[in-house]
Amino acid sequence: MIAVIGDIHGCYHTLVKLVDQLDRYFPNVPIYSVGDLVDRGNFSFEVVELFLERKIFFTLGNHDLMFAAHFQKPNSIFARSWFDNGAETTLRSYQNRFNKIDEHLNYINSMPLFFNNDDCFISHAGISSRFDKFINDSVIKDDNLLIEILSQSLETDYGILWCRERLLNLGKLQVVGHTRMPEPKYDSQSDSIYIDCGAVSGNKLVAVIIENGKVFEYLWTRTELIDIA
Repeated sequence: MIAVIGDIHGCYHTLVKLVDQLDRYFPNVPIYSVGDLVDRGNFSFEVVELFLERKIFFTLGNHDLMFAAHFQKPNSIFARSWFDNGAETTLRSYQNRFNKIDEHLNYINSMPLFFNNDDCFISHAGISSRFDKFINDSVIKDDNLLIEILSQSLETDYGILWCRERLLNLGKLQVVGHTRMPEPKYDSQSDSIYIDCGAVSGNKLVAVIIENGKVFEYLWTRTELIDIA
């Protein structure tokens, strides 16, 4: 059994409430996130700090990658895109705390594009059905080969960081964020669950509990106004 949290986008106080629920109802269950820790909300610094303190696993989101690229690969397309995608609030949250920036960036860069667990496949935006010619049952069991295939399309709008297309059925549950939904949405054709429920737009932050490859339960909390006002 594991828990997976949707896109957080700097909503620290909302995240704390949800993590408290997870601790109360599912103590000792490993916690993952589909990424997008930063941008748009007011407390990106605090979110990354909490992840570090709690050792919460997360997959790289497109916003996390743009944030890191701004400082480490400033000429990349990801860095150039950052200021069109909520960079200002992230920079404000680091004001007078840039002594922590290297630690945070190294931490973000240590995170993978996906977690290919026995029960489910966790990534930020999911594997598009366009990959049906390249990914089969044997490939999905080989993480190194899968990374090689998926890394070639990171800059595309159908890549694992940006995809909003129909997802590929991997033979196991895909857990994704990125595509905002008012409620968690399960797609039976691709066997995928979408859990970005717009915390940063004032809706709610969701965690899905997965057991034996199936959705066991949802926990959620409404967005705290301080995170977005």
